[in-house]
Amino acid sequence: MSQRSKLGTNVHPTKSDWLKAMNFSRRKLVIGLAAAGFTPIIFAQKNPSLAIQIWKDPNCGCCKDWVDHLEKSGFTATILEQGNNGIRSKLGMPQKFGSCHTALIQGYVIEGHVPASEILYLLKVRPSALGLAVPGMPVGSPGMDGSVYGNRRDAFDVLLVQKDGTSKVFKSYPGEKRASS
Repeated sequence: MSQRSKLGTNVHPTKSDWLKAMNFSRRKLVIGLAAAGFTPIIFAQKNPSLAIQIWKDPNCGCCKDWVDHLEKSGFTATILEQGNNGIRSKLGMPQKFGSCHTALIQGYVIEGHVPASEILYLLKVRPSALGLAVPGMPVGSPGMDGSVYGNRRDAFDVLLVQKDGTSKVFKSYPGEKRASS
């Protein structure tokens, strides 16, 4: 039996009271740690499987914007500012698919302004291929978007490039029709 003060409240809780309090506190602690303690740690850590090497010209602003787009999607970029023509050839990406930057992730070559979502899907399905390409620099693709381009969106295709140099459409992005002036 617990001792009671003159006000009738427990001064020393019983073992039963203590266990009830501990179970409740344990539940709150586990939920609290899961929600507040562990979640930020999980999200704060970089995902090593999303480490990507990018070769680009040091003066290219759209490449920097593309890298920002990737990093917002969880990629960790290592940037090699020495141009990309030599590495594109060395990695086997045909010149006809060329753009202003070339990247390498988990053995796949990424050429041009490929959306992060398509790279993530490529890594999920892991097709037997050389990689992905968005040839040229289509306005409206990641890194070539925003107010600096008048918020224009041209249609473009993300191509799945095979090891023999052939390609097929991996994903099409429609453009936006604009009223003629």
